[in-house]
Amino acid sequence: MAKINVNNNQITVISVEEKDYISLTDMANAKVSKSRAADIIKNWLRNRYTLEFLGTWEHINNPVFKVVEFDHFKSQAGLPSFVLSVSEWIDRTSAIGIIVKKGKYGGTFAHKDIAFEFGSAISVPFKLYLINEFQRLKEQEQFQLGWSAKRELAKINYHIHTDAIKQNLLPVELTVSQTSIIYANEADVLNVALFGCTAKQWRVANPSLKGNIRDYASINELICLSNMENLNSVFINEKISQPERLIKLNRIAIQQMKILQEVEDRKFLK
Repeated sequence: MAKINVNNNQITVISVEEKDYISLTDMANAKVSKSRAADIIKNWLRNRYTLEFLGTWEHINNPVFKVVEFDHFKSQAGLPSFVLSVSEWIDRTSAIGIIVKKGKYGGTFAHKDIAFEFGSAISVPFKLYLINEFQRLKEQEQFQLGWSAKRELAKINYHIHTDAIKQNLLPVELTVSQTSIIYANEADVLNVALFGCTAKQWRVANPSLKGNIRDYASINELICLSNMENLNSVFINEKISQPERLIKLNRIAIQQMKILQEVEDRKFLK
């Protein structure tokens, strides 16, 4: 569940089977008082144009949509006596575009396609602001997903890196505590080459932050770190000394970060 701010109104967005559903209840609350939000949705639903839109959406996206029941509602739409609730629409037609959730964070939710259409019932400016804020949310999620993927890649490469250390730098008779010192020491080779400080120096400089230096790295830094871990594994296997590896890795880090930044700047200009 996420929240987006549309004209100072908090609108809930949830994921249902990996599809985004937006709260019609929150949207209706932005137009009228909470006690009348259900009426806004019900009046919108009984409109003939709305039913045609919903029926077409279900035809495209819902293989079990009950067309006969839909045709019945469509024939009644627009008549003064015609009333249709969300629950009745779902139960009679097996619709999936609109859902009702109960509980503290419940309400009526609709697939984003339908929610954007419902936005017209609130106001055209509101609809446009809603679309913009929803797109902003998706961009943030993609950025976070990219960062998480790069962080996981760095963790996987870390295991490759530590395996190279184990095979080439760890004497057989070392104790567990001695082994951890060597692993940490090699990790700091990468930290110093890329970030300019050891893990301990970073913790001392940032006592209020949780986690470690790599948890606060940018996507570009994580990409570079992933590459450096692989390269350091090769350098270790080639028996290159640690001081020489540090110099090589630092030069590589400077070069790669420069290239990555240039790529990012070109994307920004576009």
